[in-house]
Amino acid sequence: VVFCKVVTSGCSSVRVKCQVGTRFRTLYIKLQNGLHALLISDINNVEEEFAEESSAESEIETDDDNDSGTDSEDDRENSDNKDDEKVKPEESPSDSDMEVEGLAVEEAWTEPTGKKEDDESTEKMSAAALCVTVGSFCDPEDLPGLAHFLEHMVFLGSLKYPDENGFDVFLKKHGGSENASTDSERTVFHFDIWQQYFKAALDRWAQFFINPLMIRDAIDCEVEAVDNEYQLAKPCDTNRWELLLGSLARPGYPMRKFFWGNAETLKHEPKKSNIDIYTRLKDFWQNYYSAPYTNLVVQSKETLNTLENWVTEIFSQIPNNGLPKPSFDHLTDPFDTPEFQKLYRVVPVSNIHLLNITWALPPQERNYRVKPLRYISWLVGHEGKGSILSFLRKKLWAVALSGGNAETGFEQNSIYSIFMISITLTSEGYEHFYEVAHVVFQYMKMLQKVGPDKRIWKEIQKINDNEFSFQDQVDPINYVENICENMHLFCKQDFLTGNQLLFDYKPEVIADVLDLLCPQRANLCLLSTNNEGKCPLKERWFETQYSVEDIEQYWATVWAFDFEINPDLHHPEENEYLATDFSLKPPDFPEVDYPVKVLNAPQGCMWYKKDNKFRKPKVYVHFHLISPQVQQSAESVVLLDIFVSILSLNLSEPAYGADIAKLEYKLVAGEHGLIIRVKGFNHKLPLLLQLVIDHLSDFSFTPGVFEMVKEELKKTYFNMLIKSEVLAKDLRHVILEYGKWPIIEKYQRLMKGISAESLLSFVKAFTSQLFVEGLAQGKLTCQEAKGFLRYVVVKLQFAPLAHPCPVQFRVVDLPNTHLLCKVKTLNKGDANSEVTVYYQMHMEEPSLKSLTKEDLIEWFQVLRGKDRRTLSIHVVGYGEQEQDSEFAAVLDVQGPLLGEHPQLTFLPPSSYMKNTAFIRHIKDFTSPLNLLPHRKILQ
Repeated sequence: VVFCKVVTSGCSSVRVKCQVGTRFRTLYIKLQNGLHALLISDINNVEEEFAEESSAESEIETDDDNDSGTDSEDDRENSDNKDDEKVKPEESPSDSDMEVEGLAVEEAWTEPTGKKEDDESTEKMSAAALCVTVGSFCDPEDLPGLAHFLEHMVFLGSLKYPDENGFDVFLKKHGGSENASTDSERTVFHFDIWQQYFKAALDRWAQFFINPLMIRDAIDCEVEAVDNEYQLAKPCDTNRWELLLGSLARPGYPMRKFFWGNAETLKHEPKKSNIDIYTRLKDFWQNYYSAPYTNLVVQSKETLNTLENWVTEIFSQIPNNGLPKPSFDHLTDPFDTPEFQKLYRVVPVSNIHLLNITWALPPQERNYRVKPLRYISWLVGHEGKGSILSFLRKKLWAVALSGGNAETGFEQNSIYSIFMISITLTSEGYEHFYEVAHVVFQYMKMLQKVGPDKRIWKEIQKINDNEFSFQDQVDPINYVENICENMHLFCKQDFLTGNQLLFDYKPEVIADVLDLLCPQRANLCLLSTNNEGKCPLKERWFETQYSVEDIEQYWATVWAFDFEINPDLHHPEENEYLATDFSLKPPDFPEVDYPVKVLNAPQGCMWYKKDNKFRKPKVYVHFHLISPQVQQSAESVVLLDIFVSILSLNLSEPAYGADIAKLEYKLVAGEHGLIIRVKGFNHKLPLLLQLVIDHLSDFSFTPGVFEMVKEELKKTYFNMLIKSEVLAKDLRHVILEYGKWPIIEKYQRLMKGISAESLLSFVKAFTSQLFVEGLAQGKLTCQEAKGFLRYVVVKLQFAPLAHPCPVQFRVVDLPNTHLLCKVKTLNKGDANSEVTVYYQMHMEEPSLKSLTKEDLIEWFQVLRGKDRRTLSIHVVGYGEQEQDSEFAAVLDVQGPLLGEHPQLTFLPPSSYMKNTAFIRHIKDFTSPLNLLPHRKILQ
């Protein structure tokens, strides 16, 4: 990360320039209307830009005291960084000469991607994002969801470009996309497009913030769009809990509002109250969409001078209404209420047992350079020895834990910051949830007693630095969206780095936050399907069933005094997986374009390719342990799932150090065997791979762990089945892919019961005979890649397969007709439906440049012709809109959806699709069909 200093004199715009890095040049400007803009120019044009800006070089003064261009860790740690001395983005700098520290350059070690110049890829995409620092907190009391609704309405044409869908059409014609989102204190709009059309798109886009039409006739259509988003959000337990939590705040505080909006709040209620929503919409835009509290980020391959000219010309027209930015500084301690410090029991949508422990803290945005919540959440969420989760897993009370602040507008804003610990409980843990909470409070007390640890803070800092320095390139549209939100939160020099890096170690700041995380200030929420029938209260908007009660007297008394700390809870040890060597090793194999098989043996083979493009010290290793045992029955598929779950659980504690050091591993129960994926910095990756293989070789489990994992797997299958999008995808794959076992059959088999003895027999058979195929790619030598496979073979001591077991993904050859598989959702509380249409066509791959426009048109016409092969999957939701009474003959809506023997309910085609072929039983339909190879290898 490189820094510079710049001196500028008074002018029509304030300019703060950054240096040349290996990725970006950046320029911060403030327009005369008060709008703040950050311009990002890709490095490819740097020579051209130097030539264009040579006349302005007299403005730039280099800081000779730091000619190395980098801040050391000690410099950052000991810097005198007082927030009240910083020039905040929203402040108006004086017209006098101003010296500011330049922005940090993102991706300091990123190399060019090496893509060809004619690629229409992210290399040629330009993007822009605009953040209005006003959101749902400003919704009027009588129109909940108005800020969200305005986000939709503002894009319906402008005075200069009146076509209602013109901008969307323009983007799609030129490879672009756009989106927007509304949060508590900001509304963000962003788009991308091919570079050559960027200026034209900027002009069209800016008009939405200059003179939007907000067509009155489109109100009903956009209300329906907002209502659809509300319906999609309702089945999400996170959204439901957030809304319930907001209702516990003090009366009159904005977090109590219904941010989503729906047809009731934006159409029916206003009509009853004679509210002209169109007039109120225009008033909201005029009052809050003002240039001084608007941030803009643009990224393109144009020079900074060019981008500055464009932005000044186009965005200076955004109006400045002269009104002060909305402030909530007068609102403090929103959750300091008797309603907050209680126990809430909630009936969730998913089949889960979840304990949420929540604290409301003073706003922590100002402490972003210290990041006390990140330090605390890193410790709370640790899974190694001495951690909360390690202790709870040994007690078989919990399977997962997360802690911290999600950094959404609801959890992190100018009024408060949320710190929440979420613990996924087992059935036994549900019965002991007070003891679980006590363990958490003991750990927090231990942290308070020992105080902040500089070694741990420095370790977190080092991990974040490594990740930042070697991060993958981000798509421009995602990058500008992130940065434009950062401009609202951070000082100028931290726009690009403020959300990722730790800068200043201030133990007193961390200690102050820790002291607030005590039992007396906590809210407890227990979400469980066991709460069904015990929760008489209902939240208004998402209809969440809940109950409220005082903390049990025994525990209230314990937590009110100086309780003992559990000696099993302590700080984590120093992390052995933290990479320190990022040198690039010399090659020992010829350069190739594709992976090459470098080792072939009866037990397996190894493929290898050295990275010669990105030049990052990272390695990707995949192993596929192939066994014919997997496809034998639904039971064997379930046993593989249990096997992988227990193996992952066994690894969770010893491998957690690797995980937080950005060495990732994943175990996947594949269609043909176990898949092992490992990636990260090459320095310590072999240690992680050996750890995984060692635990696979020494696999074992206790009866308690087996029962716990089995129960959690039932919940996993259940939660997959009640999601319409997951069910639709699973049905499509089961119909198309030969040998695919549906989730509902796996759930049925698991509900019948599976013994620990059957798992042991399966694992023994699975590991006794295998074929292992591996791939290693990145910054490693060929000999290292071979060594990985040799270690697997030696450690596992398996015999080669008696007969070859090639991995063949085969799909059915659909008949020349339109097929329909239509089922009722398995979630009675979900009004959303899911439609997927699949087109199948047999074709030869056209030649890795010969494809013409005419070829594409001809192909599409055949695809849509009378001989087309089409499969439609419909998962139908519940509610009046779905006309459930129409299906009374085939659907017992009063019956249980998922019991011991759940079944799908197949529905007949509607009158609109009466000519389709209706699939009533999947196996009967697919069994007579021919099979095709899923992929055809041409070379």
